Amino acid sequence: MKKKILSLVLALLIVLSTVALTACGGETAAPQEGSTDAPAEAAAANFVVPEGGYDGSDVTITFYHTMGENLSTVLDEYIVEFNKLYPNIHIDHKNMGGYDDVREQISTEITVGNQPNIAYCYPDHVALYNLAKAVVQLDNLIDSQVEVTRADGSTEILGLTDEQKADFIEGYYNEGKQFGDGLMYTLPMSKSTEVLYYNKTFFDENGLTVPTTWDEMEALCAKIKEIDPESCPLGYDSEANLFITMCEQYNSPYTSATGDHYLFNNDQNKAFVKMFNNWYQQGYLTTQKIYGGYTSGLFTSVDGMRSYMSIGSSAGAVHQRPATDADGNYLFDVGVATIPQVSEDNRKVISQGPSLCIFKDSNEQEVIASWLFAKFLTTNVDFQAEFGMASGYVPVLKSVSANPAYSEFIANADGGKYIAALSAKVCLEQVDDYYTSPAFNGSSAARDQVGGLMVKTLTAKGDDLDAQIDKAFQEAIDECEYAN
Repeated sequence: MKKKILSLVLALLIVLSTVALTACGGETAAPQEGSTDAPAEAAAANFVVPEGGYDGSDVTITFYHTMGENLSTVLDEYIVEFNKLYPNIHIDHKNMGGYDDVREQISTEITVGNQPNIAYCYPDHVALYNLAKAVVQLDNLIDSQVEVTRADGSTEILGLTDEQKADFIEGYYNEGKQFGDGLMYTLPMSKSTEVLYYNKTFFDENGLTVPTTWDEMEALCAKIKEIDPESCPLGYDSEANLFITMCEQYNSPYTSATGDHYLFNNDQNKAFVKMFNNWYQQGYLTTQKIYGGYTSGLFTSVDGMRSYMSIGSSAGAVHQRPATDADGNYLFDVGVATIPQVSEDNRKVISQGPSLCIFKDSNEQEVIASWLFAKFLTTNVDFQAEFGMASGYVPVLKSVSANPAYSEFIANADGGKYIAALSAKVCLEQVDDYYTSPAFNGSSAARDQVGGLMVKTLTAKGDDLDAQIDKAFQEAIDECEYAN
């Protein structure tokens, strides 16, 4: 409800903010006929780069993020490096708590024009901010050929070079233009995905093969139940990710950023939901909400009911590692693999993790300075390597794999002490498979509703199962429409 109220408040401010924000570079286009999406309406409001680019102005840039002490330390080190190039751009960075805290703080500040210059963001956050058309569209900055002179006398173009663009992992970079108008709103900062953690010791002892398809997964779960009838073979942390990923793998509609937003009520999606209901009823599968906590707790358990596979965030690898014995040895070895697929011809795995967005400001030099800093963080190979090793997130640049420190990090990958490196290694092996969902005001509600739908349908029983599934889908659609 709090999020819905924020959305309504921002919507009321669109007209007022349009006049104020046109002074920030660019004119606001008239709404497209039939469109209800703020990003699409703002398609012509791209930031206009001043002729001289950055003029050396003394400016302070405020950056909201969620970094803890260890990551803030890395950031501080590279702010020093950035200031060697641009000593008059001062960075004031603030840990605002969690991602939702960042979103709610900025949503409030936008209403009085007091938002930061840069923020960690997720796509649905950007869609929310754009109810007030507050986010800078980056295309003109990315393509700018204006030459900027740095403090050491060297020069760079303001925009991204062809080499820098090509160095981004494509799926991560393209997340920035998933808002329905084809324009770029974010740069990728650090990313994660889902991977399959499995008890390698148990697999080796029982001659089990890691599944690559969902058909293989079903057969494997049946085999594990034969070996350990008290087990729940597979835990899946995110119900929403399970639903959305299956939509992608089946190439079945989920949502759209334009037109009719909520497309997931269809027969193909009902079919895979019914399949997973059968798995749950046979004791093959549980999820975070059904289990009552992250399924890594079930996976790392060695007493009572346990699982032997867990699908969860690649950034949470250390939580998928068991305790050690009295001699300091892990109680079992962990393997990490890509998640199963419906078909090898349409491999899909979710791309998650924070990006950076820049907010509009009446001082165009603050926008330029914010861009230079965001560009520095996202294209600096050494920063990306060090930040990735410290955070557990995957760097967004292909060339990080050649960084000596990161190469050594990956070379040490194992299922124990260096499990984070093993998880990152698997992520980098599937860079061509990443997908992102459309972002619009209401995309967050869709995630919430399909997650809840999965819980309802997995646990449903009775002769009227199809009717219960139909009802759950329709209720989820109705809730999405209401929330929007």
